[in-house]
Amino acid sequence: MIELIPAIDLIDGKCVRLTKGDYATQKTYHEDPVAVAREFESYGFKRLHVVDLDGARSKHIVNHKVLERLASATGLTIDFGGGIKADEDLRIAFESGAALVTIGSVAATRPELFLGWLGLYGSDHIILGADVKDGLISINGWKEESTQELLPFLRRYMDEGVRHVLCTDISKDGMLQGPSTDLYRKVMTEFPDCGLIASGGVSCLQDLIGLNEAGIPAVVFGKAIYEGRISLNELAEWAENKG
Repeated sequence: MIELIPAIDLIDGKCVRLTKGDYATQKTYHEDPVAVAREFESYGFKRLHVVDLDGARSKHIVNHKVLERLASATGLTIDFGGGIKADEDLRIAFESGAALVTIGSVAATRPELFLGWLGLYGSDHIILGADVKDGLISINGWKEESTQELLPFLRRYMDEGVRHVLCTDISKDGMLQGPSTDLYRKVMTEFPDCGLIASGGVSCLQDLIGLNEAGIPAVVFGKAIYEGRISLNELAEWAENKG
């Protein structure tokens, strides 16, 4: 059964969503992310994906106080990303309650630093962020593209012990037009032991069913919930029936 991971994206401490990572498309869904997280937990979800969009833009962690509140107010296992660029950012994230931290830009631009963190904190606590646009890794809040292709990028770090990968197809993010299932299948074919977390494009329950049938281990999604395309009740029922 695919692991279902709802997402909360933060700007100014509020629960928001962007489209394709464009800050001009910001839409605020809830003033209190803790209330949103508690609702997720009440429906039986165990994990929460939190993105510090202020941090991604500022290139340092910003919403760590919100992370602290989320961690103290719920029993959810939180993975946190956005703005993790230095040792201090990583330390603050873990001390504020993150169980796992997603790191993408540093892995693309400063591999030795990323590998140092992987060695220090372990593969159970570090998720490799692989944000993809036109087959290339994007960095710094998706505002810049690198020259690195997805599969070689993943291979380098899988060989170094990475176990968890969050892969986002930027062209799909926030579009509610369906996920890049073929892309995720390709990743799983190359790396069958990868703890892949698919991200971007989920629009309905059928999308989640399709990812589950494709053998994808986990999926992050948010906008489909906030826009009422998927109800928490039907998600909980499906997960219970499949479980």
